[in-house]
Amino acid sequence: MANRKLDGLLELIAKGDNNAFSEFYEQTIKGVYVFAYSYLKEKTLAEDIAHDAYVQIKLKAHTYKVGTNAQAWFLQIVKNLCLDELRKKSRTEKNIASESEFQNASYSPFEQGSAMEFLLSKLTEEERNIVIMHIYWGYKHKEIAHQLNLPLGTVLWRYNIALKKLKSYKEEI
Repeated sequence: MANRKLDGLLELIAKGDNNAFSEFYEQTIKGVYVFAYSYLKEKTLAEDIAHDAYVQIKLKAHTYKVGTNAQAWFLQIVKNLCLDELRKKSRTEKNIASESEFQNASYSPFEQGSAMEFLLSKLTEEERNIVIMHIYWGYKHKEIAHQLNLPLGTVLWRYNIALKKLKSYKEEI
């Protein structure tokens, strides 16, 4: 979705327009979920974080500066929530169910043991983020470079390396 459209929707959300919020949600939920899942690797946790992110977006829409990068703004909210959850999870890992219980749970659309999970696990975090931002979110490489504070050449190089890795590992599926 174009940043101008998202800018307009965030501006309306800040004014309390629930229809704009619904449209914003419909246009971005898939990408938000995939982005959260790329960090958390758990379906229900990614869904919870996506829900929390939309609550934050609704509450903080008035802080968004129209004309800046709307996707970067709300993806940063999602990323921060994911990182907070991962920190919390690592602190309380002893109280969470055993590893064998997680292995028997179902996680779709990227089910545990699925080709997508396998392929994404073969990438570094940065490569995974670049691939997700480009393929799922439709960011141009230049936009990704700007958001990640990396030179364009580095983003292109890492994206191509990631694609080569994915192609080589797809034979293992």
